[in-house]
Amino acid sequence: MKIFENKTQYTLSDRFAYSMTVFFRFIADTFFAKRYGHRAVVLETIAGVPGMVAGMWMHFKSLRSMKAGYGKHIREMLAEAENERMHLMFFIEIAKPNIFERSLVLFSQFLFGAFYFFMYVFFTKTAHRMIGFFEDEAVKSYTEYLKMIEDGEIENVKAPQIAIEYYDLKSNARLIDLVKCVKADEEHHSEVNHKYADEEIG
Repeated sequence: MKIFENKTQYTLSDRFAYSMTVFFRFIADTFFAKRYGHRAVVLETIAGVPGMVAGMWMHFKSLRSMKAGYGKHIREMLAEAENERMHLMFFIEIAKPNIFERSLVLFSQFLFGAFYFFMYVFFTKTAHRMIGFFEDEAVKSYTEYLKMIEDGEIENVKAPQIAIEYYDLKSNARLIDLVKCVKADEEHHSEVNHKYADEEIG
């Protein structure tokens, strides 16, 4: 969903969600620039938070209301969290983060986790919209990553075995094959979160 192509669709909620996306993109660009493997490690750590928070909150909401209608959405959000966790596992194998980057991962996860939990409880629609925008940015980043691999600026190393098994890739799959799969995942997550924001699910 490209909500900002039509100015008549602007809302305060959308503006805030987009401003948070720009802020986090600035942080990623400042710390990691074109080091896409390392950028992916940190961003995928953060990306693993929203689905788990959303799934957990929907689960408790279903228990409180004693209604079963949240089942599909709970499963979707938990599957998203698991998918993002696996992305992290793949890129840890690729980037081999140092102690500073691992510390940054832990700090980012704690900080963003608290922030997103607050957002999801009190501003659910904005939270889903923000993640939709985050995923749009992730698609852009992985598109740039692909181009750098294709242009020979980043070595097209063998894909980690864990990724080959997860995506059922050929045994000789390379980094470029992995990045294409991850990009497709992010496109799907974008569609889901924008849809949930539109339908005010949560």
